[in-house]
Amino acid sequence: MKYVVFLGDGMADFACNALGGKTPLECANKPNMDMIAKKGSLGLAKTVDDTLSPGSDVANLSVLGYDPLVYYSGRSPLEALSIGVDLQATDVTFRANLVTLSDEGDYSQKTMVDYSAGEVSTQEAVELITYLQKELVIPGFSLYSGISYRHLLVWDNGSLNVKLTPPHDISKKKVTDYLPGGEAGDVLLDIMKKSHMLLKNHPINQERIRRGKNPANSLWIWGEGTKPALDSFKEKYGLSGCMISAVDLLKGIGNGTGMQVATVAGATGNIDTNFEGKAEAAIKAFESGCEFVYIHVEAPDECGHQGQIEQKVKAIELIDEKIVGPVMNYLENSGEDYAVLLTPDHPTPLCVMTHVKDPVPFAIYKKGQKEASKLSYTEANAKKTGLFVEKGCELIKMLLNK
Repeated sequence: MKYVVFLGDGMADFACNALGGKTPLECANKPNMDMIAKKGSLGLAKTVDDTLSPGSDVANLSVLGYDPLVYYSGRSPLEALSIGVDLQATDVTFRANLVTLSDEGDYSQKTMVDYSAGEVSTQEAVELITYLQKELVIPGFSLYSGISYRHLLVWDNGSLNVKLTPPHDISKKKVTDYLPGGEAGDVLLDIMKKSHMLLKNHPINQERIRRGKNPANSLWIWGEGTKPALDSFKEKYGLSGCMISAVDLLKGIGNGTGMQVATVAGATGNIDTNFEGKAEAAIKAFESGCEFVYIHVEAPDECGHQGQIEQKVKAIELIDEKIVGPVMNYLENSGEDYAVLLTPDHPTPLCVMTHVKDPVPFAIYKKGQKEASKLSYTEANAKKTGLFVEKGCELIKMLLNK
């Protein structure tokens, strides 16, 4: 028996005036997703508990079958697992984004122009982080480079008494009311201010400005957490698993749960990612004996954060054509029984450009399934069926018949 999860990060949305009152899922040409929904079970699932923030960390743990109320210890420690940082029990970790802030002299009056610094390349980012590692010397803190704009700050014997804001929640807003707060807020704010002084005139950023790109001119610190303790996926569900993703967060979850973590050349986390390569990696995992594959695609979420309407529709269509279609074709021709789960982790509506806690549409199809929704894969149709899963971590049990 083979199992696959198709996870379109942030794929769900609200009705959009620019799309004639429809959602991107309603506008996209996605015959393979629609087939899964029409032949399978379609409904809504609550992947984020009311007490938690709707991050991809919380929501993906939930979809993978790890109740965040039990397992969640913060976002950045999961990314540390991917980067390979050996955390101590006393460490406090933070996500350190490279961002673009506006030019006002007073840091507190600046605007969050771009939470991803124009999707700065990993090559450029590594050079900038290496420079900060050398010049931004603060006792007790260590900075590690990740992928593109996503990096890691570790505080030895640090404090969790902080109030931090994800930069993608404040796109185009003044940072005045969102600067670090709490007991340790001043320490983190000082790091951010110093990083800006060091980065604003760096040759890489001067070249990016010359080319009309957003400079990576500051660190933005958020996503605090401590060393996670995740159970083995194999021991928890009795299946050998493989994680396929471009981002450190999901790779870290894969590492933390003992799954194989595939490396896909050209996987970027954006709409220019190697969609075909992810499908090929999934098929290769199955052919090598893996029983469960989790395919995470970041592109719809990034488009939602950037307010890119047409690009979000296109991202869904590319997932359908280049990932869902080929993997479903392989499964159908494998001669084995299989089951698939299609779902976002959370909505990232274009109108708000950040995550929300609303339930997400999911579809589960098992080979030879006789009961069928006969409805295409959209938010409205999922609600229409009346099937509602109160805890997102139950989805995996529905998929596995446990």
